[in-house]
Amino acid sequence: MKRTIGIFLAFLAFACTKEKVVHITVENPSSSERTGEIVEIASEALNGLPDEGSFIIVDVEGKQIPYQLTYDKKVVFPVTVPANGTTGFTIKTGTPEVYDTLVYGRQYPERLDDIAWENDRIAFRLYGPSLQASGERAFGYDVWVKNVPDLVVEDRYYQELVNGITYHVDHGNGLDYYNVGPTLGAGASALMVNDTLVYPYCYKTYEILDNGPLRFTVKLTYNPLQINEDLNVIETRLLSLDAGSQWNKVTLSFEGLSKKTPLATGIVIHGASKDYQANASEGFIAYADPVDSANGQLYVGCVFPFAVKETSAVYFSDREKTERKAEGHVLAYSDYIPGTDFTYYWGGGWSKWGFPTSTDWFAYVKAFSQKINVPLIVRVQ
Repeated sequence: MKRTIGIFLAFLAFACTKEKVVHITVENPSSSERTGEIVEIASEALNGLPDEGSFIIVDVEGKQIPYQLTYDKKVVFPVTVPANGTTGFTIKTGTPEVYDTLVYGRQYPERLDDIAWENDRIAFRLYGPSLQASGERAFGYDVWVKNVPDLVVEDRYYQELVNGITYHVDHGNGLDYYNVGPTLGAGASALMVNDTLVYPYCYKTYEILDNGPLRFTVKLTYNPLQINEDLNVIETRLLSLDAGSQWNKVTLSFEGLSKKTPLATGIVIHGASKDYQANASEGFIAYADPVDSANGQLYVGCVFPFAVKETSAVYFSDREKTERKAEGHVLAYSDYIPGTDFTYYWGGGWSKWGFPTSTDWFAYVKAFSQKINVPLIVRVQ
């Protein structure tokens, strides 16, 4: 059974009244409050309210709630539900209020085909064909920290590329000071052959499927890899980020793979920092980068909606340390079974916004891993 945080699709039959009103209850079976969590329902459940902009969602006090219709025909909206509690919403015909866009991303062909995206908490990027053609090696995900809810990535690129003002320095809203290099960076995955990572290079093609106001989704395909005797293994990633979340959800599939193959998900280890936590049975790995005297501390984590086979820190040889400018990886090992989807979450945080110490970050990662297994229950009445 696949579990997804904050999501329980309840395809229950119901009768839509002449006023076209739909009642929704959201139950929190966990012992902690769930605040600003994005839930979703199938848009077909709205039966007569199918078009974005033709209906509104209101809470029990009659206050409008922002929502988004996604590419896969779901309605997503934020909820706050007390521990072991229930709250209600009503969907009805009406004109939505104007809400801020909290999630946005795009490809930046002017910067070697980067794809960068962000929400009101944090920003990320991955690298594209032009960077690969340049010969630079960067396999993993990048984290751009921020300490404002504003969308800042577009302006950071503009200032860097047009005005020569680098985004590697904090000008008041955060910066990019994470080093990816030829590693898995902030939580990428790689198939393994004979205990060796087969690093995925930059994406080949992309399609942005959702672009705010509450969810960003991009579909990526990668160049063929040779995995054992399989000569044409093509990876597809479906990656999404919701408003208010530190976490990206990513679903991997590998076409052309003929048999079960080991898969490792990793976080690069930088410098002398060995500050990490990992738990295979609870399904998470978390790491704190070395403290930067000017910029504080950056954190990364990966969380799985299942137990992984093993977690461990694996260090590079001296030669690899020099080549990759890193010490190694914290890895979570699983198996990929052909014809299935492999879903997990990866994300980051910053000591200057929300997580003063690595202890705070590790507690947050562990709590998130527990939430995955106790999703909010959404019922359409």
